[in-house]
Amino acid sequence: MDEIRPWLYIGKYRDTLDKNYLNFKTIKAMLQLAEPIEQDGINSLYLAVDDMRPTPHHLIKQGIDFILAEKEKEHKILVSCGAGINRSAAFCVAALKEVEGLSLVDAYKEIKRKHPESLPHEPVWNSFCSYYNETTPYLDIMRLSTQTF
Repeated sequence: MDEIRPWLYIGKYRDTLDKNYLNFKTIKAMLQLAEPIEQDGINSLYLAVDDMRPTPHHLIKQGIDFILAEKEKEHKILVSCGAGINRSAAFCVAALKEVEGLSLVDAYKEIKRKHPESLPHEPVWNSFCSYYNETTPYLDIMRLSTQTF
């Protein structure tokens, strides 16, 4: 689990299982994209987002609405998927876009700087570009993925 911002963390499925570590990091909300895990005292939303397919716009909206509502409550939020590379990175990119007004590319650079293994898969990236009406070719993301920030 890596801190992207003091209120936003990115991680793997196994991070959702470690209640002691979640408590240590004072995580109060989890957007889960791999499997639903309930932890006492932690608000959770599980979305069945496919790893290798486009993410439907209604699921993007549901995930972002959850993140924004939890941030409004001043909760620390963990966004997790199976490996903490693809789906969780895309939702964290969207969170920074929404909260800080960054472009998707600039938000991705921020995520990559704090969580170097981040790399949304092409159909996932294209879904978020479509949702936000941005046109960043996936090839640009692939180029950025090899850089150190």
